[in-house]
Amino acid sequence: MKKETFIKSTIILMIGGLLTKLLGILIKVIMTRNSSLEVISLYMLVMPTFSLMMAISQLGFATGISKVVSENKDSSKKILFGILPISLLINILLTIFLIFTSHFIAFNLLKNENAYYPILSISLVLPFDSLSSILRGFFFGKEKMVPHVTSNISEQIVRLLFMIFLLPKILPYGLVITTTSLILINVLSELVSSLVLIFFLPKKFKIEKKDIRPNFRSSLNVLETALPTTATRIIGTISFFFEPIILTYVLSLNGYSTSYIVREYGVINGFVMPILLLPSFFTNAISNALLPVISREHAKKNYKYIKKKLQEAIFFSLLVGIPATILIIIFPEFFLNFLYKTNHGIFYIKKIAFVFILYYLELPLASFLQATNMAKEVMYDNLIGIIFKTICLFLLSFIPNIGLYSLLISSAINILITTLRHIKHIKDLFKTTT
Repeated sequence: MKKETFIKSTIILMIGGLLTKLLGILIKVIMTRNSSLEVISLYMLVMPTFSLMMAISQLGFATGISKVVSENKDSSKKILFGILPISLLINILLTIFLIFTSHFIAFNLLKNENAYYPILSISLVLPFDSLSSILRGFFFGKEKMVPHVTSNISEQIVRLLFMIFLLPKILPYGLVITTTSLILINVLSELVSSLVLIFFLPKKFKIEKKDIRPNFRSSLNVLETALPTTATRIIGTISFFFEPIILTYVLSLNGYSTSYIVREYGVINGFVMPILLLPSFFTNAISNALLPVISREHAKKNYKYIKKKLQEAIFFSLLVGIPATILIIIFPEFFLNFLYKTNHGIFYIKKIAFVFILYYLELPLASFLQATNMAKEVMYDNLIGIIFKTICLFLLSFIPNIGLYSLLISSAINILITTLRHIKHIKDLFKTTT
């Protein structure tokens, strides 16, 4: 029965992830074709700030709640509503922060006055994004994947409808209003997502006034996993922020033009990485299905079972990851032309694709560690990997004629170090339990 639940959850998440990925690609294509280059550029300029604010707003609650609910340490209702006041407080503080700092971020950090209103509008999205994240964590912990999949697809449909019917009408109003609207549509999509999740709550799930108050014991259990998970995301965001700065500085010293660096960096992050990450919806499905199962059985000290589940997760990840990687290496032209109508990035894909076999393992391994009370180890592994990546990126960029391959090599080193450290922690865990 347990095995059937895990496989069923994985299949549901895999199908849902595929549909969400396809809708996401369609949304991106429509947005790119309907919008001007200026709108896309301003939107991409604001996105790192948006991603960072979302990481702080969500605070890893989805992972933490999923783990604690699956362990049955406390009433799931108490866990869910105990964390809501904390989330509300965080979002109020973030809103105040953005109100007072949006001008500085736009004018002084991004050097673009047009970014002011798009950044300010992020504050309206955060509470809705945080709420849907908390609700998803609850359903993950209950091993109910249909609500998550339905909410994700509903969210994407709202965005798709906006791109088709409203975006063309908003474009004449100018760059700032259009970009701000692209941010604000997330309010509606996240609201729809939350309403769908609320609809799936059990009928006996009555909300009383006494429920909506902090529960310190449950909250601490959630935060024990949530905080390291958030730190991991923030570390990744900061690393992403420094990449173009390091590349521009060092490669310019080597004689590369700024236009070349910007173009090739855009090719890698706009075309190459999305193609290499295409199969990740499957490993994400495995990771999300694995976490509550491992959390529950780890709490029971059922180590033989969790080892078996981990082996299954690795097997299924490689079963998809290896053939997908081989296809991407053999037919990069097809994927680039089919998705983006370009040939830029072919050689980058051929050079780096094989490393992503390890990346497809990294996600379920990290999920396993989080489920076994080792979220801090995941954070440290990612921190060490990113430190090595940043150092290598800086040093390798000094090598003559290396160009943007320094970014690919340093990214490969990051994946290798992080995955190997995850494997070491898991081996150590099983050594102490046998």
